[in-house]
Order: sequence, then structure tokens, then C-alpha cells
Amino acid sequence: MPPLPPNSALLVIDMQEDFCEPHGTLAVKNGRQIAPLINSLLSLPFKTTIASRDHHPSNHCSFASQHPGEKPFTSSHTIRNPASTSPDSESQTTTLWPDHCVQGTKGCELIPELDATKIQHIVNKGEDIRVESYSAFGPPFRKPEVSMSGLKALLTDAKVERVYVCGLALDYCVKATALDAIRAGWQTYVVRDATEAVDQSEEAVGAVMKDFEGGGVKVIGSKELLG
Repeated sequence: MPPLPPNSALLVIDMQEDFCEPHGTLAVKNGRQIAPLINSLLSLPFKTTIASRDHHPSNHCSFASQHPGEKPFTSSHTIRNPASTSPDSESQTTTLWPDHCVQGTKGCELIPELDATKIQHIVNKGEDIRVESYSAFGPPFRKPEVSMSGLKALLTDAKVERVYVCGLALDYCVKATALDAIRAGWQTYVVRDATEAVDQSEEAVGAVMKDFEGGGVKVIGSKELLG
């Protein structure tokens, strides 16, 4: 087994029932099947291991059900930074989704195939009904920051230098988390075979890879860690 670089962290993104077949309201094809590989990664001597969860209130703004006449997957909603008073405040346009990962429901739970005993911390995101948060760090608003998850503090306190990202889904929450991690100054790697995309077409996955390349995120296979 190759040596794991010191001061490394593993981020396991949104391995929840609602993102997995057969019953998830927003299931990613083959999402459940990556759990054994993630468990193998969790067995490595990371400085810290952190899982994220979507943890939505039932009236979250990303749910199509909260926007009369709108439909999941095809409708969208523009959100402005609720903490800003500027007329030119930051904005985010998000797809509207079926209700998912609602607090206190089965769909919000981490899947049992994931070995949660190897996870040191869990951070919740998407708890503020006003904002969407694909990234495990929190919503994309920075002027000022709003409803951040506490992930940055956990990584900083652990003196992490390098971050490895896996989980669901490659083209949404994994992508947003990895790009946020590198913007925050961490060397960042996505473990490609330990993640699956919502849109698994070659074109869509290729676009994500270009975003990673442009942002400085490196994409690796699990063999580079596990041998």
C-alpha cells in the first residue's frame, strides 16, 4: 500500500438514502455500490474523516413543492445572498428538486452500507431554508458568508494540508466541495471511482473534469491510495 500523505483528510459527501437506489427520491445510479470502496478508503490513516449530509427542513427553497406551478428537475430558482443589503448582491440559480433529505426522515440518513464507525465528524448542510448548499462547506455566498457548515474549521483545527473527496454526486455536491476546498487553500483530489454522477453521460462527466482541471483539482483513482 502506498504511504498516505501526512495531514490528509477524507471527505465523504452525502452518502444518504435519498441519493441512493432503490427508494431515494433523488437517487444516483449505482450510488450505493460505491460504499465498499469508500469504506476501504476510510480504513486508511487519514488525519480526519468527515461525512457531509444534506439536512433540509421540509420547506427548503430547493424543493419544487415550495414553488407553486414549478416542477422538479426542469424548473429553477434564483437565490440572492440573504445576508447582503447590496442591490448587486451575489446570486445563485439552482435546479428545483423533489423533496429530499428532510430532517428526521429515512431519506436523510447515511446508508447502512457506509461504515459510519470510521467517520470522525458529520457536518450538516442545507439547514437554512433560504439558501442552497451543494458544497459541504456551505452556500456559495461569501460577501458575507451565510449558513456555513463548520467544515472549514474542522479541517483547519486538524491542520489538514490535503483533501480527498468522494461520495455523491460527482456533478453537484462533490464538484462544489472540491472546488471550494481548493479555493480555501487545500491541495484537493477527487477519487473518481469512489463517486458517481447524476448525469453519467460522457459529455456531462467530461465537463466536470474540465471544471476540475480549470480549478486546480486533481482527479485520481482509488488505487493511488489503496495500492
